Amino acid sequence: MPVRSRSLGRSGVQVTELAFGAAGIAGLYTPVSEEQAYAALDAAWDAGIRYFDTAPHYGIGVSERRVGAMLRGRSGYTVSTKAGRLLEPFSGGGDDLAHGFAVPATHRRVWDFSADGVRRSLEESLERLGLDRVGIVYLHDPDDHASEAFDEAYPALERLRSEGVVGAIGAGMNQAEMLTRFVRDTDVDVVLCAGRYTLLDQRALTELLPSAAERGTSVVIGGVFNSGLLADPKPGATYNYASAPQELLDQALAIKGVAERHGTTLRAAALAFPLAHPAVASVLVGTRSADEVRDTVRQFTTDVPAEFWQELREAKLLPEEAPVPVAVTGEEPS
Repeated sequence: MPVRSRSLGRSGVQVTELAFGAAGIAGLYTPVSEEQAYAALDAAWDAGIRYFDTAPHYGIGVSERRVGAMLRGRSGYTVSTKAGRLLEPFSGGGDDLAHGFAVPATHRRVWDFSADGVRRSLEESLERLGLDRVGIVYLHDPDDHASEAFDEAYPALERLRSEGVVGAIGAGMNQAEMLTRFVRDTDVDVVLCAGRYTLLDQRALTELLPSAAERGTSVVIGGVFNSGLLADPKPGATYNYASAPQELLDQALAIKGVAERHGTTLRAAALAFPLAHPAVASVLVGTRSADEVRDTVRQFTTDVPAEFWQELREAKLLPEEAPVPVAVTGEEPS
């Protein structure tokens, strides 16, 4: 069954509500063979996913090459890549695990949010992907480069959009505050917000999502499992890539218990929650195998009943102001 699509802002670029995050297939933390990577990508395609997110940073180019190879000869998809880190050849040997990827250290990353750096980054990404244009380019993690990102990188993206090399432009970060500034102060089509709009963390609900809805800017939500805690809450589980505090582990276990009482799963609820907000266009999930893809799709299509959301609110496990995917008592559907 095809995954439904939504349009990004006023760009006309279409993305499926469930997106494939391609960091995992580039050997995130542990090696992933080409055979395993292509099986995962094919499983996503077969499930109806047509939005694929990659970046030069992911496996120092491995992710882009693998995504591009899978898409060759196909049509009707959207690819997003990112700018802000250039890849310079490196001959020192070793691996890239210091940056999280189990691949040979053939290149090193160089931060560059200059106008020339953004254009060069996209040109090199297109070469690795084997494409002449992409649907979306995000400025990638400009947290410590705000001045250059707003003064040089963003105007460069605007020019690339006007030239038709890219369909939509935006920024991708693990925070909501600077993304709110992008939404309010620029003409981005979309922002990618990781980990800040989940069942455990609704910081994006304060300013980012209302601003995006008001401006007609779309939001893609990543990190819906908060790096693991909402996928499988147990002692030792990670939250935002560190050991989960006991308070959050208890909260995740409580939500899991509510889900089980209502015949659904915690993962299904975590995937469903962000899409209830009118500004959210897609949920981005990183997977590294065909089995993980199929499980994600299965969870994404699992019913999460209204009674589940109602109990979360009554138990103060979800704020009243957070939209939910189906109507609860006395409320119109989101």
